[in-house]
Amino acid sequence: MNNFDDILNTAEQEQKPKPKAEPERLSNEEYAEMKKAEREALFETSNEVAERAVSSGENFRQYLDIQARLNYSAVNTLLVMEVKPEATQLGDADYWNEKDCFIKAGEKGIAILEPHEYTKSDGTDGVSFNVKKVFDISQVDTEKLIPEPKHSFDNRQILRALVHKAPMTIRSVDEVPNGGGAMTDPKSGDILVLKDMAFKDAFRSVAHEMALAEVNYDKASDPQFTAYCASYILCKKYDVDTSDYNFDSVTHTLSDMEPKDIKSELSQVRKAADEVSSRMAHQLDSVQKAARDNRESR
Repeated sequence: MNNFDDILNTAEQEQKPKPKAEPERLSNEEYAEMKKAEREALFETSNEVAERAVSSGENFRQYLDIQARLNYSAVNTLLVMEVKPEATQLGDADYWNEKDCFIKAGEKGIAILEPHEYTKSDGTDGVSFNVKKVFDISQVDTEKLIPEPKHSFDNRQILRALVHKAPMTIRSVDEVPNGGGAMTDPKSGDILVLKDMAFKDAFRSVAHEMALAEVNYDKASDPQFTAYCASYILCKKYDVDTSDYNFDSVTHTLSDMEPKDIKSELSQVRKAADEVSSRMAHQLDSVQKAARDNRESR
């Protein structure tokens, strides 16, 4: 009789796959502690990048360039600077899915901190932060993306938008007392602008004075430097020449500060630029709408 035991006994030849271990479930307290650790790690990263961002004029210019493109908070701009400083358009997975795009395989999201308002036990308002992953457009398959139409504005339209609904009077003068392109009259609060300047000089000078009016003097250590940085962001945002800007002085202005104070200063820069830019955007949207209506009526 043939012995088939060697065929029938496969115990040594075939190993049964081990059942996968179920992931360990965290308690509510453990989950909250894990999320807290994630947030603290990101804040610590932002502290490290903040110190690096103000360590040289070149690094600081890179930070401002990212701020101009993304308009994120100072902390989140620093977090993006650490991971993908070349980022141009960010969104979470839902954002890209809505645009019929998908994240490329192997791409890792950039962790940022999303503010979340809540009511404290005493009835007052509070703000906490949730960790959120976003992806740059370079990490996304955009084959089905419908590009948003971009309107090109001329210099007169951009300059008109800059002074649109300005909270102060702007007056052209033959000579500015401080010898510059523009200054704020300490008595009237008017912005005095030198006549017949080139577009880039007029935009830069007026943008500086308008940003200066938005600076919180109680929070900014050097309001003039804050306005200088804000005017640079405005120039970058509206494609105005920035070759004359120099940030070498940042190492003297901010580098000796604690990280939290550096971030506070950066927040003031963003706020000043955003106040002016918001007014400009409203006016330029109106120009764009009028041009679109005009095309459709033909």
